[in-house]
Amino acid sequence: MLVELKRKSQVTIPSELVKKLKLKPGDKLEIEEKDGCLIITPVAVIPRNQMWFYSSEWQADEQKVDQQIREGRVKAAKSKEELLDGLGLTEL
Repeated sequence: MLVELKRKSQVTIPSELVKKLKLKPGDKLEIEEKDGCLIITPVAVIPRNQMWFYSSEWQADEQKVDQQIREGRVKAAKSKEELLDGLGLTEL
């Protein structure tokens, strides 16, 4: 698609792409140059106090838990005592 560079270095993203990528006002876009081309990528900004969730270690553990859930290896305790007993712990 051909777009025109406007004043103040602005371009308009064609509406078909906005809809296809589900972009909305306020979304953040990363712009980088590679081999003479501009690459525009929608990004999500993550608050620093939530970055732990996106670490590779945390995500690997999340995948393990998801697999255990799919395999039916997760139990729900009906009481605190049942939870502690299931974990092999005794109430303090």
